[in-house]
Amino acid sequence: MNRPRIVFMGTPDFAVQTLSRLIEEECNVVGVVTMPDKAIGRHHDVLQSSPVKKFALEKGIPVLQPEKLRDEAFIAELRALQPDLQIVVAFRMLPQVVWALPPLGTFNLHAALLPQYRGAAPINWAIINGDAETGITTFFLDEQIDTGRIILQERIPIAPDDCAEDVHDKLMMQGAELVIKTVRLIENGQATATDQSQFMTDEPLRPAPKIFKETCQIKWQEHTLQSAYNFIRGLSPYPAAWTPVIANSKETEMKIFRATMLPEAKNASPYKGEVERGSDFLRISLPGGFLSLDEVQLAGKKRMPIADLLRGTKIEINSK
Repeated sequence: MNRPRIVFMGTPDFAVQTLSRLIEEECNVVGVVTMPDKAIGRHHDVLQSSPVKKFALEKGIPVLQPEKLRDEAFIAELRALQPDLQIVVAFRMLPQVVWALPPLGTFNLHAALLPQYRGAAPINWAIINGDAETGITTFFLDEQIDTGRIILQERIPIAPDDCAEDVHDKLMMQGAELVIKTVRLIENGQATATDQSQFMTDEPLRPAPKIFKETCQIKWQEHTLQSAYNFIRGLSPYPAAWTPVIANSKETEMKIFRATMLPEAKNASPYKGEVERGSDFLRISLPGGFLSLDEVQLAGKKRMPIADLLRGTKIEINSK
């Protein structure tokens, strides 16, 4: 049979792995849709292409970069590619005029076990919430965000010390393989799609909203030892949890990339908010024990072990 004509939509490195596997499997990718080039540099005078665009051009695949997905010129270009199937990985919300275009539909790869963690940051929120597992889902797009009928799902454990980068990389690799499986099912007319209501349990649905800088501030008084640890690893290395500090008598911010829990032998203590420091350590008292800060970065400085920072910098944290 003729392989379906596929248009792939994605932007970051997470999507490149899937596009690469589609090419390796000799899927008929006839076009790529990605974000417009981004202006960078001090004067915003340098344009940076997305990782997906760079890879597609290396492979000789036509690239579309619409500013607006409802733009008539873009829709005409998309129709001219005559897609039978569209695949979305880490892209934008599509209007119906786009996702309803191909006869075989448009499916998305989502880095969570839908219907849990609908939204823009499923990997981060699963770790922040202390989940022991997550997964990947392929589903057909519909009018709402991440609500479409599920095609395939696979589970993956989250190790107690995994950070967002660790889980991202695992799901990136496994997700690419799940997309290949999904494409083969659709090609052979064997794909079945199940309404997400069939995956509902008594467990409340947890959202995965977009993360902003203010989301990443550690509000120490709201945390236990475990929740602060989960918060830090769920945002590491990007965008990174941060806390206001005073460094050598100047107010600034400090990102925290790695920390270690030092549980108390006795039952969880009440929150004391005490900061203990030595020549090579800095730790904060929380219910359950101390959180030792291991790898940090002051605003405008390099990321480094806490011991290196403390050699030349006096740090004060108002954890209350």
